[in-house]
Amino acid sequence: MNWDMAWEIVIPQSEGEKRLENFLKKRFPIGYVRKLFRKSGIRLNGKRSRPDDIARPGDRLTLFIPFEEKPQAGTKPTSTARGFEILFEDDDIVIVSKQAGIAVHEAKEILKRHTLLGMLEAAYRAKGIAPRLVHRIDKETSGLLVVAKKAQVAEELQEKFKGGEVEKEYLALVVGKLPAPQGSIAFPLPGRGGGPVSALTHYRVEREYARTSLVRVKMQSGRMHQVRLHFAKLGHPIVMDSKYGNFSFNRLFRRSHGLKRQFLHACAIGFHYRGKRKKWSKPLPDDLAQILSSLRPESQITEFGSQMKD
Repeated sequence: MNWDMAWEIVIPQSEGEKRLENFLKKRFPIGYVRKLFRKSGIRLNGKRSRPDDIARPGDRLTLFIPFEEKPQAGTKPTSTARGFEILFEDDDIVIVSKQAGIAVHEAKEILKRHTLLGMLEAAYRAKGIAPRLVHRIDKETSGLLVVAKKAQVAEELQEKFKGGEVEKEYLALVVGKLPAPQGSIAFPLPGRGGGPVSALTHYRVEREYARTSLVRVKMQSGRMHQVRLHFAKLGHPIVMDSKYGNFSFNRLFRRSHGLKRQFLHACAIGFHYRGKRKKWSKPLPDDLAQILSSLRPESQITEFGSQMKD
């Protein structure tokens, strides 16, 4: 039989022995898997295979029927159309910029295929790579995330995050004027066990507007919802924060400016990587940049986009 295209997948060493059908079902829709076997469109180490054959680490799969996710009519199959953009990639990591409205992982009411992790798995499954999230940002927060391609790399990066070796910067629009142009917030926050744990957030005001302030934020620690909780506790919540925000202010702001999500963007991330200090950055997305252009500035504190000093 002649085929126009063949895809090869090498089963990762991190996988255990399992039925070939089960291995494929983790990576492809069941309908596509059934089509492969029905049309004899798969070979295991060069031999025609059956669903019950055992797949082992290092085995080579050849798929003779390409898997394609059809885009909606009138759209182009770009990464941004899928909800993310790849800023950097090598054999070990991917630096991704996520759009707001995309959850990073599945939840009770969010299917995995609609999440960032699900989208990445779909993008890399033909290469036999299982992407691993190293950290997370909220569904309604846009910006940068580090994704590992290998289990060992994921563990090493997670240790860097736990040890405070990763520099994380955010841009946020908060309600009102901050008490000082630069400062730190050190309110304890709930930890994984529920008890209070230390948390430290540094900020610097970039611009002041009539009723809001644009701040650049550095997180010394990485607690859940840390930026949102710290500014809420300070009395200056993130604009349009639906959980910890000023709800009456949010209603008026949405009516005036049309913003439908929290004004929080993970704009930069950096750490030592392969012997060098690396840093990646992503400007404000269009929806947030347009909001700033519609606001009336009261004073220019620092040049917008400048880097916060350690």
